[in-house]
Amino acid sequence: MRAMLAGDFDEYERLVEQLDRTGGWGSDYPLLIAAAFFEAVDRRFGKNYTRADIVQFVAAARERFDPSGTEIDPSAAERLVLSVLEHVSVDDLDDETVVRTQGVLLGALITVRKLDSATLNEFMLEARKIADEWVANR
Repeated sequence: MRAMLAGDFDEYERLVEQLDRTGGWGSDYPLLIAAAFFEAVDRRFGKNYTRADIVQFVAAARERFDPSGTEIDPSAAERLVLSVLEHVSVDDLDDETVVRTQGVLLGALITVRKLDSATLNEFMLEARKIADEWVANR
């Protein structure tokens, strides 16, 4: 995940291929994506946002990261962002849609900020901390 968020897509693809070959994804990777998504949304929108801000963000993310228009369902994406900020249910979304959409939006939230290595490391540590707390509270 760090390679993707750093914009090192060649390294990311290499690591994905390696994980695919070895079956090394593990069951907690989607949880780490969700935790990183939660942290990134909270950092980006905080408490001072409007629904129009979220619609504009999703539209920009789709334009940049989903040029075919087939990867991101705008309604699902907006609801996933809102679910971090408000009590909006996403229980009707299947796991594949949630993980794929969170992954793409996470890339949009982080890569456009062009974080330096230290800040990206801090972000990853915070995401891991959140994921660990979620696992402990299962």
